[in-house]
Amino acid sequence: MDDHSNEEKLTFEKIWLMFKETDKRFQETDKKFQETDKKFQETDRILRQTDKKIKKLEELFVGQWGKLIESLVEGSLVKLLNQRNIMVQQTFQRSKSTKTGKEVEIDIIACNGEEVVAVEVKTTLSEQDVQDFIEKLKIFKQAFPSYKDNKVYGAVAFLRANAHADKYAQRKGLFVIKATGESAKLLNDEKFVPIAF
Repeated sequence: MDDHSNEEKLTFEKIWLMFKETDKRFQETDKKFQETDKKFQETDRILRQTDKKIKKLEELFVGQWGKLIESLVEGSLVKLLNQRNIMVQQTFQRSKSTKTGKEVEIDIIACNGEEVVAVEVKTTLSEQDVQDFIEKLKIFKQAFPSYKDNKVYGAVAFLRANAHADKYAQRKGLFVIKATGESAKLLNDEKFVPIAF
């Protein structure tokens, strides 16, 4: 064998060894990618479980907070409405109906046999909440036919209001009740006349 053939053979062996080393590194890298992918999948699974737990806690907190505000408002509601000559005799919380083909829920109903005040309670009131509640009021008598011969008024009660949603509700003819400390107060002035639905 001549020197040229030996040199070619050595070069080929070097290149072959480099290919084998590169292939080995690719396999190791692929294995590491697979392990990383498994870790990402496990992390994703843990994050999804954590998200579910956080959502359940949030729903529990919001639900309990909402019930607390409803109770706070209901405790003051009779007095507030009586001051406006709506002599409330009964209140009910969380009245539901499916008579319209969809579920309609009213947080608090205050009534006296002739007049009904349906109250929507929100932790934070938005204009969209007011609009949605007005849509409920438009079908209130269909949803709750026992009140079909009553004058129906609407009220929104809240802890906070976004972007003057409270003023918007007043312009739409609703009573506006703000939860404060241990009770609630009516924000409508003495000249306010509610719209009957």
